Amino acid sequence: MMYYICGVNRLSTGRRAQILIMMVEGLTGAGKNILARLLTEFGSVCEPYHNHAVRNVRVRRLQCDEVWSLDGAKAKNTSPERKAGGWGDTWTWTAIDADSKLCFSYLDLGWAKEFMEDCASRIRGRVQVTTDGHKAYLEAVEGASGMDVDYDCSLAQAAVNPCRQVEKQMIARAIGESTENRNEA
Repeated sequence: MMYYICGVNRLSTGRRAQILIMMVEGLTGAGKNILARLLTEFGSVCEPYHNHAVRNVRVRRLQCDEVWSLDGAKAKNTSPERKAGGWGDTWTWTAIDADSKLCFSYLDLGWAKEFMEDCASRIRGRVQVTTDGHKAYLEAVEGASGMDVDYDCSLAQAAVNPCRQVEKQMIARAIGESTENRNEA
């Protein structure tokens, strides 16, 4: 399968490769418009390759995270016309192998379920999924078809972490059940 950057390019292929290498190093010397255009073009080449190549991979520990941002304005402050034009909330979901640091999935969607389905389509075997406790993951991880998973929430935000609340409820139920069993005996 061959991928190439299409369209009118003012920079030679060698210069574009040099700029990408320098971006990784943190030094470019190129203007921000050139960098933005080059990243867009490079991303359009990388996306189909990644989608094809990162399949049926064994992972032990998968770390998932999300980033919220806005395009133009928050969704609640955006008119229907502007929403149709792409304005509003944007969620970027990422899944990274904790050991190799390979990015398995990266999607700009509003739904954790679709993101976890994409992760499930790429992974072979049982995996431990760790998230930051965002509510959207709770049902999405279990609902991902074909995903054999152990689910864990990072307790960094324990005060507002819904996973921590579920964990407390499960402990309370277990304690209650063991107390009831002792009382019956």
